[in-house]
Amino acid sequence: MTGKNPLKRLQKMTIIKPSFRFEKFHQGTVAGIDEAGCGPWAGPVVAAAVVIDQSLFDSNLSKLINDSKKISKNKREMCFGLLLNHQAICYGVGQASVSEIDEINIGQATKLAMIRALSNLSSKPDYIIIDGIRSPQIETPVQMIVKGDQHSFTIAAASIIAKVTRDQIMEELHNQYPQYKWKNNAGYGTEEHRLAMEKHGITEHHRRSYAPVKAFL
Repeated sequence: MTGKNPLKRLQKMTIIKPSFRFEKFHQGTVAGIDEAGCGPWAGPVVAAAVVIDQSLFDSNLSKLINDSKKISKNKREMCFGLLLNHQAICYGVGQASVSEIDEINIGQATKLAMIRALSNLSSKPDYIIIDGIRSPQIETPVQMIVKGDQHSFTIAAASIIAKVTRDQIMEELHNQYPQYKWKNNAGYGTEEHRLAMEKHGITEHHRRSYAPVKAFL
């Protein structure tokens, strides 16, 4: 008897495709959470919380789902539509605004977005698995999983919903401020974004607490 946590051993395994491995460790309803938008210079941070009924989950859909960063934009959007309309999926989305990011910092704002996503689920889960190392202060038991969107179907689904939702928000903001090309860069610090800031200054949607933005104040 080694006394080692089997969850930690599982987390260290090289897993190419997400599965329900982590979900099966827990009794009851398991929600997966992931976020999108910690790094950008502009726009909100968005989190999604997802619960999947494994008995109803479509095996064909499971072949498509992966970490949102590992699949193309077209495939993400296709998966997004399938997930939102799938009978096995329950989800909630939350976000924290630019002003909240600047006021409480991106780490705390991310946790706030996660809490809001959880509050938008139709029912409270029994257990929560979260991608990364940032855990919000909640009463429900939590398991943090580094690169969880590569290990867990539930977290991977949350990553897709969070990413596509945020991209849609940035595309709407692009229509107001097309010079920053947010439709293409989603607010990240690309060269075209930086050059636009040099030429046009910053907007109310820029994160003023971020050093590259602060330099233009």
